[in-house]
Amino acid sequence: MNRNSKLWYMLFTMPLFLIFLTVVVIPFLIGIYYSFIDWDGIPSNPKLFVGLDNYATLFQDQRFLDSAWQTIKFTVFALISVNLLGLIFSLIVTAGFRTSNLARTLLFMPNLIGGLILGYIWRFIFTDGFKQIGETTGIDSIFFNWLIDPNYALLALVIVFTWQMAGYTMVIYIAGIQGISEEVMEAAKVDGANLWHRITKIVFPLLMPSFTICLFLTLSGAFKIYDVNLSLTNGGPIHTTELFAMNIFNEIFGYGNYGLGQAKAIVFFVIVALVTLTQVVITKRKEVQM
Repeated sequence: MNRNSKLWYMLFTMPLFLIFLTVVVIPFLIGIYYSFIDWDGIPSNPKLFVGLDNYATLFQDQRFLDSAWQTIKFTVFALISVNLLGLIFSLIVTAGFRTSNLARTLLFMPNLIGGLILGYIWRFIFTDGFKQIGETTGIDSIFFNWLIDPNYALLALVIVFTWQMAGYTMVIYIAGIQGISEEVMEAAKVDGANLWHRITKIVFPLLMPSFTICLFLTLSGAFKIYDVNLSLTNGGPIHTTELFAMNIFNEIFGYGNYGLGQAKAIVFFVIVALVTLTQVVITKRKEVQM
């Protein structure tokens, strides 16, 4: 790369670097500083340095621990449902049916709806819609307001997240399936491999790059979910669906505990980073080349 090329490279990358530095790096460093102080967010009030006290306090905060457990459960269920449905959808729409293009469009459309709007739509379905179906059919043991039942509210959140993300992961799996050589599949058929063996022994191993991407997106999205959580359940009933992000937001802007809230945010960042990086390393090792 000659000198002129380097100058042009720096010219075009510098604005993006400055934006990243201003929007991500600097606020992150300020957040780390805030995690070591006791402050209520009012500029005129003093910021008291408390060291690691905020980190010690958060591990004694039962509400935070409960939100962590709820987030783990939600992430596990969402990880399975989103990727299982996305994979099934991708296998269906690549099977050569006449309506495949229409099916792709319809299945991807939920991802285009904003999280807040999506939550309000499904809030109406789970409250008024389910109640009406239960009264009409008499199956009120299933069709009732799920959002007021602690045993069903988290499941409702999983369903909405799955409905939103399954179509997106489907597109990634479709790209992976279309990248598999037809010659390999035809050779497997000639050798007598049935549909199940072709899927499990050929398609799945060659789809590992797609699995890596989809699992990463699902994990990070499930851990960081806030908008759907806010509009669908708002943490209820009785904080049983208050996930990580909502707990941190409420701690900072609801209770004015900026230091404790930032300490929770830092712990949250470390957990998400460790989990997603571990997942990427594990799935990357299982990828195979054509």
